[in-house]
Amino acid sequence: MPQTFNLFPELFAFSLIAPFILRVLLGFIFLNLGSLKLGKERPGWINSFNLLNIRPAVFFTGLLGIIEVVGGFLLIVGAYTQITALILAVIALAELFIEYREESLLKRDFVFYLLLAAISISLLLTGAGLFAVDIPLL
Repeated sequence: MPQTFNLFPELFAFSLIAPFILRVLLGFIFLNLGSLKLGKERPGWINSFNLLNIRPAVFFTGLLGIIEVVGGFLLIVGAYTQITALILAVIALAELFIEYREESLLKRDFVFYLLLAAISISLLLTGAGLFAVDIPLL
């Protein structure tokens, strides 16, 4: 057996648990973000879309909220993980760009959206992991 510099190489046997953890965490975050866009943060998002000249702002706020809720649910159950991760990565990068350009529009900070984008891209590359409707290919 080759020598490695890893302290715990036996943990590599559990490598499909990592995407599972990231997938479920990201799913709950987007489920929460989407429900906020459909609920108590809705007026702020409508105002932000109006300021960004994205119209009709009411429609796009609702659409974004629904996409995030559905995407969060799909990630939690592990269905269509890669396409869902791609869509949510694009959303996270768009919100990251908005936050970069105009800090006062969004409630969260640059690092938050950067982390969401990074986790989404990671899931796009690794797939769903264990305990998913998507079957992991070994």
